[in-house]
Amino acid sequence: MHEVGIMERTLEIAIDRARERGASQIHALKMRVGVLSGVVPDALSFAFDVAAQGTIAENARFEIESVPARCLCDRCGQEFEPVDIIFECPNCHQISANVASGKELELTSMEVA
Repeated sequence: MHEVGIMERTLEIAIDRARERGASQIHALKMRVGVLSGVVPDALSFAFDVAAQGTIAENARFEIESVPARCLCDRCGQEFEPVDIIFECPNCHQISANVASGKELELTSMEVA
């Protein structure tokens, strides 16, 4: 489960940034996780609960914003949300490799004190 390693690194970054700003407690963390990122949100939440123990983020609220997959058709320019693992444009039926969103994995905000 690589989510534990991802969360350990995310918490390390968050704690470093919080301390740089003189904070002694992290109250909330929010991440954006794309459906194509390869990260399982439930596993990431579990990893947060484990990795945050004994840190300044131990009692923090953890939120995940899910980012859907969006593609852009190279042929007709249509932006679309794929319905399965083949990214076929619903307008012209061209297969697209141009993924506009859905691969995100980022810490977007945190509340500190």
